[in-house]
Amino acid sequence: MTGESEFTVGSPELMDRIIKEYLPEEKGFQKIIFEAMNYSVCAGGKRIRPLLMYETYRAFCGREEVIRPFLAAMEMIHTYSLVHDDLPCMDNDLYRRGLPTTWSKFGEDMGVLAGDSLLGYAFETALKGYSSINDKDAFFKALKILAEKSGCYGMLGGQVVDVGLTGKSMTKEQMFFVYELKTSALIECSMMIGGALAGADDKRITALESIASKVGLAFQIKDDILDVTGDEAVIGKPVGSDQKNNKTTYVTVYGLEAAEKKVTELMDEASEGLFELGCDTSVLKSIFDSLVYRNH
Repeated sequence: MTGESEFTVGSPELMDRIIKEYLPEEKGFQKIIFEAMNYSVCAGGKRIRPLLMYETYRAFCGREEVIRPFLAAMEMIHTYSLVHDDLPCMDNDLYRRGLPTTWSKFGEDMGVLAGDSLLGYAFETALKGYSSINDKDAFFKALKILAEKSGCYGMLGGQVVDVGLTGKSMTKEQMFFVYELKTSALIECSMMIGGALAGADDKRITALESIASKVGLAFQIKDDILDVTGDEAVIGKPVGSDQKNNKTTYVTVYGLEAAEKKVTELMDEASEGLFELGCDTSVLKSIFDSLVYRNH
């Protein structure tokens, strides 16, 4: 991606190529942590968050190389959250996407350190974009968004509440808090950074945050719906597990019909928000649809 002509429509494959360019070399006395980090990032995934960042950047006519390290940083932060989610002290999962989880392959100690390393290395990676952007204020605005949305006032804060209430009933307010921070925060982060790096003003960045929040909530409610209506062979987990585990979800609180109606409502509002941005957001709309209107 060295010229404007290469800023074409994004794909998971393109995101993969860019992300792998920024992974650490597997050498040195600490080689095992680089192996664990790279294993975690390369273990699969749809690369939705980098895609949303990239396509938001393109929609606002961004054409500088600075987007590349931020795409990789975004996926590193998402991956670190999954690595820690799988740990014995959290969800205690042995497999993710059909492969051994990081801790089950490298040991619990290296699972903890791999997640820590990915978080730190994400910011080290993002900072590599400083020399390739003319608008330094936009760069630091994007970096600030990355820090806030991934931290204790963002995704991590949602995880804290979710873990603290495991096996307990949540209030509606707690449920929405977890949905907004744990699920929506990194989606918001991706789109806001894409806009910021492309020079979008604060009003439009706030609009992107609102749009992404709606999509994140719709995505989580759809996940709740699939736990009731999905095909176990397709979604890859036992259907009805939320109710069996007494988990508070949008469906258990409001019912299936209301949940399906809410997804449609949120997606309509997100689509309207995209239209009001006044630029070509057709690719973003298609990503939204594939993310929410899915069967797994």
